[in-house]
Amino acid sequence: MYNVLTLNKIAAIGTSRLGDNYSYGEDVQNPDAILVRSAAMHDMEFESNLLAIARAGAGTNNIPKDKCSEQGIVVFNTPGANANAVKELVIMGLLLSSRKVVEGIDWAKTLKGNGDAVGKMVEKGKSQFVGPEIQGKTLGVIGLGAIGILVANAAVALGMKVIGFDPFMSVSNALKLDPAVKLMKNNEEVMTNCDYLTIHVPLTGDTKDLVDADMIAKMKDGVRILNYSRDGLVNSTAVLEAVKSGKVAKYVTDFGTDDILGEENVICMPHLGASTPESEDNCAVMACDQVKEYLENGNIINSVNYPAISLARTNEDDTRFCVMHKNVPELLKKVLAEVNGNVENMLSKSRGDYAYTIIDVAGADKADADKISAVEGVVRVRVL
Repeated sequence: MYNVLTLNKIAAIGTSRLGDNYSYGEDVQNPDAILVRSAAMHDMEFESNLLAIARAGAGTNNIPKDKCSEQGIVVFNTPGANANAVKELVIMGLLLSSRKVVEGIDWAKTLKGNGDAVGKMVEKGKSQFVGPEIQGKTLGVIGLGAIGILVANAAVALGMKVIGFDPFMSVSNALKLDPAVKLMKNNEEVMTNCDYLTIHVPLTGDTKDLVDADMIAKMKDGVRILNYSRDGLVNSTAVLEAVKSGKVAKYVTDFGTDDILGEENVICMPHLGASTPESEDNCAVMACDQVKEYLENGNIINSVNYPAISLARTNEDDTRFCVMHKNVPELLKKVLAEVNGNVENMLSKSRGDYAYTIIDVAGADKADADKISAVEGVVRVRVL
């Protein structure tokens, strides 16, 4: 029996896939895995039997990934599960940044109580809400992952010119990208040549303040900036000053901070990217499937701290050792030296400072796990 703790509400369509061999819920004790959405976990202490944390969403800033890596806890996310929901929100934000719809709606509310005069008042006042069309304008997309690609392709379909950059774009993602999207050499080349800018990258030390005062100064006058990715990618002080000066025509984000809330030409909305029933279902299904596959078979899909690795079982009678270890020379050789029986199949991959090895052994002694655990550099050993 596996115990799965849910820190947030996880759609039942996902948890129902775990099966009868699982106990799950918000009151579960001694969890083997944790399912989470937005709950903050940095101050949590993890019990020694915790094996996995699955974030039902793409971002994992609420999870202490380094600590998890050190303790042999695999952290999963669900890239692409909410991509369409975010794409639709970004396209809406793109239009809101151009046409003064929000301002117009707020103004229209003030006309209530004027009876038959409302129609004439609307016609007289609507000119103050004029805004440009997006067709023919250039959209810059920083980050061409699951969301960025959908946004770029949708913008092409809407008649925009699209330029983008992503140094880590995979071959599979490149094949999904509309050929009309022009790839640039770096972020600056995108940001200095676009009329609209949207950012879709994780927040890291390298991407913090990606849009700052210096970069804004190099952009086109009247640029419109969208941030539906992470707070901290856009320096709020710099963008607010640029909005007030007119350098930036509009800033739209779902990461509002106190300094920009209520400011003219700044549109802040709640973080609604994944707030659709379809997205919540997709994220829950993907998170639960990944946790189940890891707990039962040791295979890792969509981890953010350990390598992706999957090894099919060829003989159910074999003993499977799942070894998490430091990514250092000769360590795997020492691990194999502690394995009795015949190694039938093996796969090992690394990611940064850590590696993960699956070893299927015929005639193995499960006590070998203790000997493997004693090897210096081994973080955790599971026997399946």
